[in-house]
Amino acid sequence: MHLFANPLEDNPPNPEDDNVFVVKPGIHRLEHLLDPLTSPASPHGKAPDVLYFAPGMHYIEETILPIPSGKTVYIAGGAAVAGSMVCDSVENVTVRGRGMLYLADFHRFSAFRGVRIRFSKQIAVEGVILLDPPHYSIYIGGSEHVNIRNFKSFSTKGWSDGIDIMSSSHIDIDAVFLRTSDDCIAVYGSRWQYYGDSKDITVRNSVFWADVAHALNVGIHGDHHRNGDVIENIRFENIDILEHHEPQPNYWGAMAICAGDKNIVRNVTFDNIRVEHIELGQLFDIRVVWNKDYNPVAGKRVENILFKNIVYNGDNPNPSRIYGFDGERAVEGVTFVNLRINGQTVMQADHPALDVNEFARNIVFRAE
Repeated sequence: MHLFANPLEDNPPNPEDDNVFVVKPGIHRLEHLLDPLTSPASPHGKAPDVLYFAPGMHYIEETILPIPSGKTVYIAGGAAVAGSMVCDSVENVTVRGRGMLYLADFHRFSAFRGVRIRFSKQIAVEGVILLDPPHYSIYIGGSEHVNIRNFKSFSTKGWSDGIDIMSSSHIDIDAVFLRTSDDCIAVYGSRWQYYGDSKDITVRNSVFWADVAHALNVGIHGDHHRNGDVIENIRFENIDILEHHEPQPNYWGAMAICAGDKNIVRNVTFDNIRVEHIELGQLFDIRVVWNKDYNPVAGKRVENILFKNIVYNGDNPNPSRIYGFDGERAVEGVTFVNLRINGQTVMQADHPALDVNEFARNIVFRAE
């Protein structure tokens, strides 16, 4: 059982407002939901600004709801919507409320992600709970200025990541809870139809539980057909990691930076991270890699990484790796400030909790 205490909602929409279209419980065809959002429907002769799912169970027959620019989808407390929210080439869209997106019974390909944000900007997701998506909870590709706040998700299926970010920038993730059966947070460069760097991404004030794979993962995918991507200016701040369990050593690391596909990963900060007992894995994994499952080529380098006020309490995990790939594809500049493992401050690279190879340089330890 998971119990959450939500903050009070700030100015929820009024279902009696002319600019609000209320969807009553039942099975709804997609066109019946889209028509009021895209054509004049109110007494004022304009489409409503808010699609309001009232308490009850809602089934979207076509399984996905494309949301037009400038609209809000409000899922009220007590409402459960069986279907995916899609933001595709739009701007100024909000998905919010205290209700639930319910995908546990979906096997159709079109509904295998909870919220899709593609080639869009100025998108907000706030307050909703997502239950058991067949794939990612929130999927961000080729987008910018996305704000995710007070979002919760639970997944159980293979490759059911939490929030994955590809070739996107100016992403702010705040006060989320993710218990996932793959990475909780993943930041990539190019993948699938999304091309370009990823930068200026912040994840803060959150709790992560990885039943499989990483809690925090950066760097594996990029544009290997060209010259790779730059993934930079990433910040993880004030985070609790409750579990990390991964049977495959190549995917160990509650906090992982694995640069593949000619990528450069730089300027990444992990600040004020508390990690509880690791069942199977390691605390962090910083590598330039050639992962043959995903990377046709190795990454270029990892540089300027800061771990500050990292606390681990639990049985001794496997040693954390800091590996460059070779002399030219190195890890350069990793600083640890107050790295504490079971009450002991780590102050040297030859500590038993660390595994550093000859292609990792300028590893610095400080206590404050």
